[in-house]
Amino acid sequence: MGTVFSFVFGAPIESAVLRAVERELDRIDRVFSTYRPDSDISVLARDGRARQRWSVDLAEVFRLCGEAAELTSGYFDPFHDGHFDPTGLVKGWAVARVARLLEDAGSSRHAINGGGDVLVVADPRRDDEWRIGVSDGTPGGIVATLSTHNAAVATSGNTERPGEIIDPFTGRPALALETVTVIGSDIVMADAVATAAVAMGAAALQWLDALPGYEAVVVSADGTVAATRGLPASVTSTGRVQPAPR
Repeated sequence: MGTVFSFVFGAPIESAVLRAVERELDRIDRVFSTYRPDSDISVLARDGRARQRWSVDLAEVFRLCGEAAELTSGYFDPFHDGHFDPTGLVKGWAVARVARLLEDAGSSRHAINGGGDVLVVADPRRDDEWRIGVSDGTPGGIVATLSTHNAAVATSGNTERPGEIIDPFTGRPALALETVTVIGSDIVMADAVATAAVAMGAAALQWLDALPGYEAVVVSADGTVAATRGLPASVTSTGRVQPAPR
């Protein structure tokens, strides 16, 4: 998948569990990485007939991409270059997969960061809240902080690979927004919504403001920071964040 996963645990985790997580992430990478010529995705791009041999995981991600495309009115488009590329959703899917492994192993307090897609889990009855910083895309540039026990927070944008996200309706790189951070309950769809919002550009904030179940902080290319009006009170702003216009 071309990214780094990091973990924080609230209690010691057995080494066997960590090895199982590593194996799962390696397996997912061998299926979905566009950077590996031998991955299932890369083989599919070269030979469309390979779809006849799709794995259960590939079929599931394909279905979820269809749901994401419908949710975002086509701005999430895994076929924008003519080949199936679920990059804008599969990181969140991978985070969800390893989260289930950890929960099945008995972990009740952990944080997972998969390339900017963050899932935090804790028990409100006994655990302290997690604190998640919302970046403006610059080193150390935190514009808000979310304090929560359980949440999915996905960030997409032009910080690491400018121009990689394409507006599927124009075919041009979507560069109007520096970052979009989406807060929701489902890390898979939060990842897709963040990607779609970047592709949407200047219209994204108004769209996000009307999208049920999600809130967001949007940083424009000129450094302007704005947020949806339903941003929870658990988000503390540094003062740069402006509410979405009515």
